[in-house]
Amino acid sequence: MAVLIVVQRLGELVLAQNNRRWALACGAQEYGAKHYWLFFILHAGWLAGWIIEGQVAGGLSAVWPVWLGLFIGAQLLRYWCIVSLGRCWNTRILVIPGEQCVKRGPYRLIRHPNYVAVATELAAVPLLFGAIQTAIIATICNAVLLLFVRIPEEERALEQMKDPR
Repeated sequence: MAVLIVVQRLGELVLAQNNRRWALACGAQEYGAKHYWLFFILHAGWLAGWIIEGQVAGGLSAVWPVWLGLFIGAQLLRYWCIVSLGRCWNTRILVIPGEQCVKRGPYRLIRHPNYVAVATELAAVPLLFGAIQTAIIATICNAVLLLFVRIPEEERALEQMKDPR
């Protein structure tokens, strides 16, 4: 599972970098670059945490099919987000002048569906392996970063799409 997630994240980072180059070439402005590194710390700590705690716990959770189902659901939502945003998908906050907010796919249903996918994954994967403390800590850290740092910054950036001053 760890190898799958690492390969997946590396592939997403390559895609994000390619999309970032394209967006910057289109005149994009980046927002929130100063907090970007915090998400690397969160995800690296989460990965190490559930691997170590899962080893100590000694195996799969008794209700592992539930957690695996949530993980798979989170992956489906994540890739629905990526496909829906196309070249505009990124791990960074980039606004291209003149672009409209995407309102297709899961974005027509909720404002930040990718964050739902990530939050689900951050809880489900550790719980799959009985790493309860990692699930709790990662969920709390992610919620704090999203609610008090990332989403407010993203909302400010999205406002620029409506009212570029």
